[in-house]
Amino acid sequence: MGRRTAWWRVTVAGAVLGAVAGLPGAPALAESPSPSASSPSSATAPSYVFAAGAPSVTGTVSTGDAELLEPGTTYRSSLPSEGKVYYRLDLDSTSSVYVAATAVPPTDAPVTATEGVRVTVQDADGRFCSAPDTATIGAGRSPRPLTAWGARTLPSKRSLCRGAGTYYVAVERVLRTESVPGDWDLELAPVREPRLRQTGSTGEAPESWDSATPTPPGGGAAPVRGGGGFGAATALEQGVWRDDVRPGQTLFYEVPVGWGQQVYATAEIGSAEAGPGGTSGKGLVPGAVNLALYNPVRGLVDDTSISYSGGQRSGALPAVPPVGYDNRYAVSGRVSGMRFAGAYYLVVHLAARVGEEFGDGPLGLTLRVRVKGEPEGGPGYAGESEPAGLFQAGLGSSSGDGAAAGDGGDGGRGVSGSGHGSVGMKVAAFGGIGAGTLVLGVLGVWVVVGRRRTAGV
Repeated sequence: MGRRTAWWRVTVAGAVLGAVAGLPGAPALAESPSPSASSPSSATAPSYVFAAGAPSVTGTVSTGDAELLEPGTTYRSSLPSEGKVYYRLDLDSTSSVYVAATAVPPTDAPVTATEGVRVTVQDADGRFCSAPDTATIGAGRSPRPLTAWGARTLPSKRSLCRGAGTYYVAVERVLRTESVPGDWDLELAPVREPRLRQTGSTGEAPESWDSATPTPPGGGAAPVRGGGGFGAATALEQGVWRDDVRPGQTLFYEVPVGWGQQVYATAEIGSAEAGPGGTSGKGLVPGAVNLALYNPVRGLVDDTSISYSGGQRSGALPAVPPVGYDNRYAVSGRVSGMRFAGAYYLVVHLAARVGEEFGDGPLGLTLRVRVKGEPEGGPGYAGESEPAGLFQAGLGSSSGDGAAAGDGGDGGRGVSGSGHGSVGMKVAAFGGIGAGTLVLGVLGVWVVVGRRRTAGV
């Protein structure tokens, strides 16, 4: 009994001290690891932040030795400079499965515009279950994380890849010409999408949708720090956001988008500071800024590039359709990629060559994000995704048909155009209230239990 009492008092004391430490003006305590501790500021972030605790898996040159990938688990691997590497999937006959591969070249590797990474999903007879997807470096010729995806989708008009059984993911480098021989780091993210409860799908892509680009949000910008990888992406709502980005750096953000909603984004890069001679550089860097939109399974929806010559520049993503299940039947990747609700990723890369022309100092980055439309009811899945909750929309929502990221109108729903009411502010407010409540509640319980023990109860 004495040991239980001592353990209980230590636990409560720890809870009280931990809660008090989070209150404004509280004395500082020793820091413990936290998500933010593994996500350095934009000014110091490495080339890519891999998923914490991701198990390692080795790609094999033969399918016969391929290691298993389980949907819902993010893996870490490596990609050789030559040849394909294979991984195994064991699939049922009812679910769709997507596998995204993010290849990360060394930050100082010489690269060309056309080289990159390709991903395919194949059945046991070597037939492709979807068209090969290739991601390339682009005009900026800057080493950056490259993400391509493969899929086995159901229902499908294709006669291939419908049955349960063993499938394979093949990943390879393409058009390698100038790269130094050696492996690239690799992150693999297999995802399972369950079948629908009822067959409500038309099997046809929507014939028309509102392709007009709305006016970006205006007003002052709220400060934000972009994450260093998909797993460390910084959550954004509709609004205007201000960050810094250094040459060679890639920043990741995520925006919740519900069924029936459209997401729009623009990126503005600030002017370079003038050097000692009064000039900020004379060169032009083609494709200096890349702004890309990825869907919840890390499939590229669309991107845009901005050239840079030292003055402020801006670029906007092309308009994409509202999120809809039947978008998957479209031929265009910009439409078919908008096939599920959830967290969509905005990824910004500033080419390393900008540093050669204008210095290594960070440039100002402004993101203007708009989410248009009210969220609608989802298609109704027959089970849970893997990982769980992947196709849910809205910050803190518990259903794929739930809370919106913003209505996209002038009024907004708790999200102003200037970024007020942002995720960080909401978390801070909740943390302050929750910590105070916890302290009072724990102290009250401690006093009551102490009195009962004194009374001999």
